[in-house]
Amino acid sequence: MLTRKQQELLLFIHERMKESGVPPSFDEMKDALDLASKSGIHRLITALEERGFIRRLPNRARALEVIKLPEAYTPSLQPRRGFAPSVIEGSLGKAPPPPAPSKPSVEDSGSSVSVPVMGRIAAGVPISAIQNNTHDITVPAEMIGAGDHYALEVKGDSMIEAGILDGDTVIIRNASNANPGDIIVALVDDEEATLKRFRRRGASIALEAANPAYETRIFPPDRVKIQGKLVGLIRRYH
Repeated sequence: MLTRKQQELLLFIHERMKESGVPPSFDEMKDALDLASKSGIHRLITALEERGFIRRLPNRARALEVIKLPEAYTPSLQPRRGFAPSVIEGSLGKAPPPPAPSKPSVEDSGSSVSVPVMGRIAAGVPISAIQNNTHDITVPAEMIGAGDHYALEVKGDSMIEAGILDGDTVIIRNASNANPGDIIVALVDDEEATLKRFRRRGASIALEAANPAYETRIFPPDRVKIQGKLVGLIRRYH
């Protein structure tokens, strides 16, 4: 699944190449998507390439090839309706609607609750979370406590020293603020979601990995939105 900005860029490149046979320049992409800098375009291009939608051709300036388009899209690019923090829904900078409260499980009412799994979250280089509620899981009620919750499947290894492994499912309490040391779902530049430890560096926000192979990333506060805090973890053994 693509974020709204990723889909907008993919379709812009596709339409421009249909018209002229030449990919747009990074400046043209930046202006078309109303981004402040070309660094945002670089991130979007990388994300589209990693997901197999485009290919960069070596040794040629501005050489991009559109490999595929989203399976289902409309020219209006209307966002889907439904639950989410904004990163899940892809509402990009808009205040997210409150998620549906976790409800007692039918199987064992009073001792467990059903929590929606909202897709994937990166514990590594940030990726976009899948936009739909893929399924629900049942977790012990004492794991989550009060508040609204959702679950995300972890991809990546940057939080392994915090005991969070690739393939784990994390339980997140919906929240828009955090204390230093909390592990959070962070939305960076209204585009990419990542699971990191929250720190402050003066007036800046630091997203700290729990793996020495990854650097701590520092951002001004206006580039990071907190989407929730880690409260539990589920691991399957095969």
